[in-house]
Amino acid sequence: MKKIAYLGPEATFTDIAVRNGFPEEERIPYLTIPACMDAVIEGEADLAVVPLENALEGTVNLTIDYLFHEANLKIIGEMTAPIQQHLLVHKDHLADWDQAEKIMSHPHAIAQCHKFLHTHFHGTSFEQMTSTAAAAQYISEHPEHRYAAIANSLSAKQYDLAIAKENIHDYSYNHTRFIVLAKEEQELTMPLTNPLDKTTIVVTLPSDRAGALYQVLSAFSWRDISLSKIESRPLKTGLGNYFFIIDIAQKVDDILLPGAFAEMEALGCSVQVLGSYQAYSIEN
Repeated sequence: MKKIAYLGPEATFTDIAVRNGFPEEERIPYLTIPACMDAVIEGEADLAVVPLENALEGTVNLTIDYLFHEANLKIIGEMTAPIQQHLLVHKDHLADWDQAEKIMSHPHAIAQCHKFLHTHFHGTSFEQMTSTAAAAQYISEHPEHRYAAIANSLSAKQYDLAIAKENIHDYSYNHTRFIVLAKEEQELTMPLTNPLDKTTIVVTLPSDRAGALYQVLSAFSWRDISLSKIESRPLKTGLGNYFFIIDIAQKVDDILLPGAFAEMEALGCSVQVLGSYQAYSIEN
């Protein structure tokens, strides 16, 4: 039985993804994304599952930055799951839920529910938590406070809270990508359907070559290689210095992708393959 480190506590959206992708494995919650990765590096867990990107709020910067700058891990799989945010309160405060004095949740969840919060809790203070479930757990353990949490229905069940309002996120299409990390590349099979092939790389451009990013994209274009995402993140070495995360819609083959990588390296770029893997969708 494998040990799966995930962003906890129990009943986070990451926990839901792990329950779907690894129903027979041991789940171990950690309170932060770096702690999940460190657990694999230090041998406390075999795999880590952490959020990478939300359809409404974009990339989880802490995940990609820690993976690039600190953690020498490989992406071996991906799961995309629908996200439904609810307003949870202690059962003692269900009748006056709209009088909540503070709203607690993960910063992405708070941002995903901006319209609802602006309408019903304009002027109310927000407190950022490490996860949506951590907010729900706090509400459960502090009934003396008239606080509310933004979290999922599993959190309501796990921490015995009442759902005051369902589906309070701003847009109906709200999905999150979760990546599976390991020390070494390995084949991963999950009990989910219709996987898609994907490769994620990080490219650092040479500082003294004009048009380098255009040439990087050209290396993919003339080979007819499809890209599903390109995004920049600071290198943390000075203003204007970036690395680029690129998602490629295929696995690493014997000719096309190695040829593209070699062409980029000949331009003076640094290319790091974070993983070549299958991406699954969780429907419910």
